[in-house]
Amino acid sequence: MASINIEFSRFSAFYTPLIMTMAGGFLQREDLEPQYSVSPAGTSAIASLVDGSVHVVQSAPSQAFALLEKNEIPPVTHFAQINEMDGFFLSGRTIDPDFSWSKLVGKKVLVDHGGQPLAMFKYACFKKGIDFTDIGVVDAGTTDEMEDAFRAGEGDYVHAQGPTPQQLEKNGVGHVVASVGEAIGPCAFSSLAAMRDWLNGDMAAAFMRAYRNARQLINSAPASEIAQMERDYFPKVDLDVLTDTIGFYQGLGCWTPHVEITHNAFEAALDIFLHAGTISKRHAYELAISAPPAA
Repeated sequence: MASINIEFSRFSAFYTPLIMTMAGGFLQREDLEPQYSVSPAGTSAIASLVDGSVHVVQSAPSQAFALLEKNEIPPVTHFAQINEMDGFFLSGRTIDPDFSWSKLVGKKVLVDHGGQPLAMFKYACFKKGIDFTDIGVVDAGTTDEMEDAFRAGEGDYVHAQGPTPQQLEKNGVGHVVASVGEAIGPCAFSSLAAMRDWLNGDMAAAFMRAYRNARQLINSAPASEIAQMERDYFPKVDLDVLTDTIGFYQGLGCWTPHVEITHNAFEAALDIFLHAGTISKRHAYELAISAPPAA
């Protein structure tokens, strides 16, 4: 059985389509033994593709924008989507069924300052009719540092990916008040990336069969079943919390049946990053995106 090395830029229930290729045994059925890692804070999984230490990474099409802005062709390509919606939430200190985004004005909000999460948050504010600069935005560091800061009492709201907000809610520390994905709508959010040459090989074809089968399962099985299969990957998360998080993402529609990164989703991502000021022009789809390998 050949080893396939996978690296996650972040690791959360939001990336269940890729996690389930391992947790559900789909890669093993293709005679591939998965080994996975998570990129250390401040490093890029793309570097691991370039140096040949991994085969597939969880990334985002927006990762290509920095090089495209310099008129350089990225060394890797994004060949399938993981999520077609933003998977972040806003949590406040109290239950607020009447929450509106205007309540963020003048409040301290711990916002994830990763390039894509921050651009998406700014765009959600725009879509909801509020000025990002009117919010007391706090950079509390890494995902774990943000959670620790909120648990310690810093901030009125926190911006985080599931299942962190759901675990905060169970612990009575915070309450989910909004979904950033619902505020923005479909876009090319997260993706699978690889070296172009690798996509032409037998391993890529086998991986893609496993990924399609895993994706079919998560769109048909109950959230409780998926959570049970994934629970060992989330030892610090209560099973009911993981179940609720997966169920929300299923309902959000971020795990669409199709695996392709569509032109429409890519164009929506360009809109978001143009609004954030991190790109200066619209980049060509073909320079960042490839079709999935034939299965």
